[in-house]
Amino acid sequence: MFAGRTNWNLAPNRLSEALARHRSTGEPLIDLTASNPTACGFIYDREKILSALANPLSLSYEPQSKGLLAARESVAGYYASRDDRVNANDILLTTSTSEAYSFAFRVLCNPGDEILIPTPSYPLFDLLADIQDVRLVRYSLIYDHGWQIDFHALEAALTTRTRAIIVVHPNNPTGHFTKPEERWRLNQLCAARQIAVIADEVFLDFSICANPQNSWSANSDGLTFTMSGLSKICGLPQMKVAWLVTGGPEELKAQALDRLEVIADTYLSMSAPIQCAIPEFLEQRHEFQRQLVSRVRGNLSELDRLLSAQKACSRLALEGGWYAVLRVPATLTDEEVALDLLEKEGVYVHPGHFYDFPSDGYLIVSLIAPEREFAEGVKRLISTF
Repeated sequence: MFAGRTNWNLAPNRLSEALARHRSTGEPLIDLTASNPTACGFIYDREKILSALANPLSLSYEPQSKGLLAARESVAGYYASRDDRVNANDILLTTSTSEAYSFAFRVLCNPGDEILIPTPSYPLFDLLADIQDVRLVRYSLIYDHGWQIDFHALEAALTTRTRAIIVVHPNNPTGHFTKPEERWRLNQLCAARQIAVIADEVFLDFSICANPQNSWSANSDGLTFTMSGLSKICGLPQMKVAWLVTGGPEELKAQALDRLEVIADTYLSMSAPIQCAIPEFLEQRHEFQRQLVSRVRGNLSELDRLLSAQKACSRLALEGGWYAVLRVPATLTDEEVALDLLEKEGVYVHPGHFYDFPSDGYLIVSLIAPEREFAEGVKRLISTF
């Protein structure tokens, strides 16, 4: 009696079962998959965050499909601070980037249409596509002294049912930013085939490189949907604030915005207290990002120091984000390596196949774990090889 789109395999995998068993024993766990900034020891200005939620304007109901103008203007101001020009009228507020993806999929795709996604990449896309009756087709990121788009594979994956190409800028977990020449080539491909770019920029502010990276938000060369939110930018995933910026040639952009506005007006999912608090939340990002970038760089430096003392393991180059990809001996499957680390060393890592790495020999570790815990976890990981 249930929809076929929900016929997922809901049985837990071996690693999830092992993690549940470990936690049930009460034994210490070093979690090198940490992705929740509110649980990683960062300091927040509690008074300002909580007082922002007590704005008297929240008592008035103003159902604006795109979101309250003051909130959208503060998001436009965020982009202006990065030297990216975005009009507040091109911004649509959502409760999450998942919701932003669903809006973009709905405005672009009929059931069975195709979206191209990068691989390796975050596994959330599969569920989002299933729920929206969209088919995912993968294109490769290849590694050669750094990550890059395999345009041969991408072009081979294009069909008459392709409606958009997703780029994650920077990618999770590889840390790959879309380079200017890649952006130019993507724009050429998309314009020629009348398809869109969907740019996920939740990690945009967390560049390991010296120079900040440009956003896709001001892209005018083709229809572009750019998304981000406070979950990563401000370390506030519990506040459920994200947005979708529509860009591109004016006529196409206007048509897309008209359709998106109807979709958003149907749900009106953003609450008034949260929208009224967005300007203050965005102000809080500076101190949070300072702490987080310091943590990431410190843990990355410690990781490199520990790796330099041995030869079995190495890390792949990264340009941004919160994660590092480790290359380890492929004597076992990645899942078996992760299980051994959990059961014998009390260290939890993600195996590469969670992110669709094409072969064994890859582990993913978070760079936002508390410093001492991170260093101890990496020591134990390395010692197993």
